[in-house]
Amino acid sequence: MKKVLYKILAVIIVIAIAWFAFIYYVPYSEGTRSGELIKITNKGVLFKTWEGEISQGISGAQIFSFSILDKDKQIIEDMKEFQGKYVKLTYIERYASFVFWGDTKYFITAVENDTSPHFNK
Repeated sequence: MKKVLYKILAVIIVIAIAWFAFIYYVPYSEGTRSGELIKITNKGVLFKTWEGEISQGISGAQIFSFSILDKDKQIIEDMKEFQGKYVKLTYIERYASFVFWGDTKYFITAVENDTSPHFNK
């Protein structure tokens, strides 16, 4: 009876490790988005995560929400500096997220200050 329980436990552990590895290493998509950085915040009770939003339009009707991993310190500092400015974000979309990573499936890998196409002279 103990051997069966150990085998079941081993299978559950292997499946959990495989699922975590799949979520971590296999992105669903990669891309870039531009907009005005309207929010960057460190939120959560048990797990503090960095979350943000950009507005992709003049009226603010289209909002893109994203997360930033804690290990990306330079991106977090750049986001704080670019608050309220037009930015270009490079991101990866994952199949799922974990509660300790962030609220969204979109994770920022690079950020740069950009010029707004709405106010070009």
